[in-house]
Amino acid sequence: MDNNVISLSGGKDSTAMTLMMLESGEKIHSAVFFDTGWEFPEMYPHINKLEKETGVKTVRLTPVKSFNYWMFEREVIARKGSNKGNIHRIGNGWPSPMRRWCNRQKVDAINKYLKTVDNPVSCIGFADDEQKRIGSVSAKKRKYKMRYPLIEYGVTEANAFEYCHDNGYDWGGLYNHFSRVSCFCCPLQKIGALRILRKHYPKLWERMLYMDRRIQNNKGFRDYATVHDLERRFLCEDSQMEIEFK
Repeated sequence: MDNNVISLSGGKDSTAMTLMMLESGEKIHSAVFFDTGWEFPEMYPHINKLEKETGVKTVRLTPVKSFNYWMFEREVIARKGSNKGNIHRIGNGWPSPMRRWCNRQKVDAINKYLKTVDNPVSCIGFADDEQKRIGSVSAKKRKYKMRYPLIEYGVTEANAFEYCHDNGYDWGGLYNHFSRVSCFCCPLQKIGALRILRKHYPKLWERMLYMDRRIQNNKGFRDYATVHDLERRFLCEDSQMEIEFK
């Protein structure tokens, strides 16, 4: 018998997927939540509430070594050049589209958990209007079965949010400010989301500035700009707005 395992980020799509699968009479073996340590604080009570109200066991995973280790402390060995075989950098620095070391940690941890489940089926919460996110890896090369229940049900991102809201899930207001709620410090989020983060979640923004200072040989947070560069940009924008409104 196949065992459905929810890949639970805690956002609107994976939450809606969990609720809709149960409503459709599907059995869920468990949900797996990978705690990066960089989640919005509001995410933890949401995960707890979902587990309590649905009865679906939520397995909480963490990196073998913290993301802080990977970002600030890991000894990176040169693979080529005159420095080959020697340490040429301490810490991976901020993740980037070409170096998403954070995602690798998550995938590896979830894969390790799935090996403990008989006949696992990994259920991914991609919505019907984001089918382009489905990877190109053929089914033959996958280590286990995968499903996309929201796509099967024809549920869009907007449908998913409305469904969650109607069932009493509000994430402490996170979706009042953001369209997506992954790691608060993700460099892949849009510049507008970073402005909102700085304005409405100043403690998290201060934490990002602190993280930015700790990185050796900082290659930048976004488009080669550091978080401190963005802080200066936003301060300048704030000054311009004050002038306009005087």
